Amino acid sequence: MTAPIAESNAPKPIHTDDAGLIAGAVTVPAPAGDLPGYRAHPASGGPFPLVLVIQEIFGVHEHIRDVVRRFAKRGYYALAPDLFVRQGDPSRLGTIDEFRALAGRVPDQQVLSDIDASVAFAGASGKADVSKAAVIGFCWGGRITWLYAAHNPSLKAAVAWYGRLTGDRTETHPKHPIDVASALQVPVLGLYAGQDQGIPLPTVTELQGALRAASAPGAARSAIHVYPDAPHAFYADYRPSYRPEAAADAWQRQLGWFAQHGVA
Repeated sequence: MTAPIAESNAPKPIHTDDAGLIAGAVTVPAPAGDLPGYRAHPASGGPFPLVLVIQEIFGVHEHIRDVVRRFAKRGYYALAPDLFVRQGDPSRLGTIDEFRALAGRVPDQQVLSDIDASVAFAGASGKADVSKAAVIGFCWGGRITWLYAAHNPSLKAAVAWYGRLTGDRTETHPKHPIDVASALQVPVLGLYAGQDQGIPLPTVTELQGALRAASAPGAARSAIHVYPDAPHAFYADYRPSYRPEAAADAWQRQLGWFAQHGVA
């Protein structure tokens, strides 16, 4: 799949090659049926610290696969499972409303189970060290990152890139990050944008307050960084929202977060 909703004023996307890597499509066995995914890791050595890369609302497209390779170049086993596959195929969609409708049909509990299966798959490969595991996610995947950090206390760390923090509570999406933040056992770094029209800064401030007031060890060690002038999706180098300076700084903060919490 190529990058979605391409626009004439979008920047030229970053391309990370696979030299020195084992990279490509994989099939993850899962309780609800096989799950496609994309993984990359160094061609020699290992086992490597594990990073689960959780997709944007647009699916596991080329930008997400490139992020997987970026981690592999840094010495990680990185895996991006296709978490929409049971409800639909994002590559066949064209409008943001269609993407949102698809995402709205994907139950959180199914997603958490599929990520559990992805961790097990990576561990069974012999190339991933699941005792040094982290999860990161962008936009839709940023919200899921918070939820998975609350779901799996065995993680070492998590990084949520501009994930939505609250919203309507439904049977499909019964909880949001604001509901689970105070009980986190895993430290989460939140990377947010001051000009994000979809994630109001008051909700970020509310989350910061919940984390500060919490006694749970992961909540107490979590942190939020806001880029005041950046818009939503400032890391998405295939979109006009891309902000290279903020993106580079956030990437380095993420790597530092991993090193600080033993995912290196």
